[in-house]
Amino acid sequence: MIKISDFIDNIIDEMKDEIIESLQRIVRIKSVEDEPEEGMPFGEGVNQCLESFLDIAKSLGLKTKNIDGYAGHVEIGEGEEILGILCHLDVVPEGSNWTYPPYAAEIHDGKIYGRGTIDNKGPAIASLYALKAIQDSGIKLNKRVRLILGTDEESGWECIRYYLDKEETPALAFSPDAEFPVIHGEKGILTFMLKKSLNNLQSGKIESIEIEGGNAPNMVPDYCQALIRTDYPEVFRQAVEDYLHNNPGLKIDTEDKDGGLLIKSHGISAHGSLPQDGHNAISQLMVFLAELDIYSDELKEIFRFYRDKIGMEYDGDSFGCRLEDEVSGTLTFNVGKISLKDEEFIITINIRYPVTCELSELKLLLEKGIAGTGFLYEETSHQPPLYVEKDNPLVQSLMKVYQKYTGDNSEPITIGGGTYARALDNAVAFGPLFPGQEELAHQKDEYIGIDELILNTKIYAAAIMELARAE
Repeated sequence: MIKISDFIDNIIDEMKDEIIESLQRIVRIKSVEDEPEEGMPFGEGVNQCLESFLDIAKSLGLKTKNIDGYAGHVEIGEGEEILGILCHLDVVPEGSNWTYPPYAAEIHDGKIYGRGTIDNKGPAIASLYALKAIQDSGIKLNKRVRLILGTDEESGWECIRYYLDKEETPALAFSPDAEFPVIHGEKGILTFMLKKSLNNLQSGKIESIEIEGGNAPNMVPDYCQALIRTDYPEVFRQAVEDYLHNNPGLKIDTEDKDGGLLIKSHGISAHGSLPQDGHNAISQLMVFLAELDIYSDELKEIFRFYRDKIGMEYDGDSFGCRLEDEVSGTLTFNVGKISLKDEEFIITINIRYPVTCELSELKLLLEKGIAGTGFLYEETSHQPPLYVEKDNPLVQSLMKVYQKYTGDNSEPITIGGGTYARALDNAVAFGPLFPGQEELAHQKDEYIGIDELILNTKIYAAAIMELARAE
């Protein structure tokens, strides 16, 4: 006699082509947050992606609801309690230097390439077809199961707050927006700006300077530029050549532009929670600029502050805010954006701090780090840490499913990333990335393997049955 889990897996295998085509459909929509429009709180692209996803769900015969353009959900099952599956459809900007177009969803060597394939559209589609497989199987559930679709996860979480204010809160949930096995802890996330007004940017060799870099606080920037208007461009060109000669492997170049000299810094993008996996183009440029002694006193101060307090570090040590615990490791410190324009200098920083540390402790260290510099601290967002004990029934149930499909008996882990799981009291992150797989969220050439996509679908279907199947 065939096992129920095998029966569900067979249904999923038969839907493989449909799963792939559905994922390609939504990856081709550029769902980066944009200016709000009527009925589209996060812009046209994000709204189009939400509507397209719900249209796919409707075509599969599943119940759907659009919550005022802020979020949506797809539901199966019956019961008073709700099991939530928390995903998001918005993506970070694509960055540059992709091998394949970031919004074409091309398939190469068994992989679907595109922004959002792993973060988080692939897992959302896997979860959708897990619901479809269970509904088609006729298995009875003791809970309603809702796949909740956020649209502002990458930039503010306004979507999930709106959803939870308008709809029922799930009794338990998992978020397929990280890695396997179960994520029982997520570091606290603090994003803030350091601002400073400058009065005199001119010096004997500089008429003006503008700096711009980075796409989002939670991305390691792969590009930063400084536009310098000067009567001595050869001084800067020679400085770049000398610096590269002494620091081989760095990517900094120049070009003439808009009546000035453009100095371009090229790095490697990575997720903001894993700054060690990238190479920060902003920091690379700022460290270089700090080596030159031809600015006004104010500019010298800010460049040297950056070099001495931040540099190329990603643990906050020189800034004086390094924190660490046994559960989740060391704090990470990522400069995601920078701007010097109209005599205002802004550094946007994203910090992931250990799960057992307090925000108040971190803020005191940050205040001490900028004391006497003239920088003003402005907090833009904060998400407290998530920590669930390993023996929690939700954790144990999901570990049971994961071990069945993989044979991997490793322990639950903690991460620096942040998922919707921390929006609820009884939720954890669960997949989609398997141990040893390359982490490409927020990076160029993001992809999901087709085999992994189908395996994700089977694991999420099994997790739903484990958590919501009637006895």
